[in-house]
Amino acid sequence: MPGTRIQVFLGKGGVGKTTCSAATALALAERGESSLVISTDPTPSLSHIFEIEGEHREREVSPSLHLTELGLKDVRAMWDERFGRDVYGVFSSFVDIDYPAFVEFVTAVLPGLNEEFMVDYIRRLALESRYRHVVWDTAPLGQTLALLGMPQLLAEHLRAAPRIYSHLRTTGERREPVIEIIGRWRELADACMQFLRREVAFSMVTIPEALSVLQLDDVVEELARYGLRISRLVVNNVVQVADSPFLEQKRAQQQPHLGRLRARYGSVPIVEIPLFPQEVRGVERIRAVSQLLAA
Repeated sequence: MPGTRIQVFLGKGGVGKTTCSAATALALAERGESSLVISTDPTPSLSHIFEIEGEHREREVSPSLHLTELGLKDVRAMWDERFGRDVYGVFSSFVDIDYPAFVEFVTAVLPGLNEEFMVDYIRRLALESRYRHVVWDTAPLGQTLALLGMPQLLAEHLRAAPRIYSHLRTTGERREPVIEIIGRWRELADACMQFLRREVAFSMVTIPEALSVLQLDDVVEELARYGLRISRLVVNNVVQVADSPFLEQKRAQQQPHLGRLRARYGSVPIVEIPLFPQEVRGVERIRAVSQLLAA
């Protein structure tokens, strides 16, 4: 991929992946390398962390650092423009449903379809090479990875089905064979999967608590099923200095979980981010995290 490096931060809600994404992008920008940090969270908090207001699309928040927040409506509109109609053409051949209802259906039943489009969106950003780095703050890609395999499953179904299905055409003006539309969708899905495997570095963010550690194992195993590996593990909110009975107890509770993470994921770099006494907001506090991530 010419020129652009892609990093994705994964993690369950509340573990600090947005903060880590912001801090990583800031560290890269302060090295003089143009960076874009993107959030596709339905309730994005990047602007909150950088203490800026309003909606933002590639807004410069610091020298060489730009921020983009894409809500559900933004992603849905771009997905529609890119290939939503083609996907609709496939499903409308089997089900009598109008397009607005179809969009509502897929975003409710198949929410990962929006993230599937985001993979293609970021892949095209990399091809444009407008930024040296793109840092994507996202949820775990499980739904997206499953949906990237959907066109292949549909194509295999049609091959095994009676010949009438293979000749089925869409109801639109172009009257295009469904198998051809699925073929185009499959090509896009294959390109996205290859992009994830070859060009993207995955950083997993967690906290040293029982539930988060258990969920981490599930996500890593899910990624591995698709040939994806994490390149770094970030453990957030680690109590390093226990100067009160409360923090001493908290630190004692964290140690077994930290030990398990080190034993299980010792083959990848592990970065421990301390529990800060204040909320990480504003460039100065984000920089404190970025220095730890860049160390």
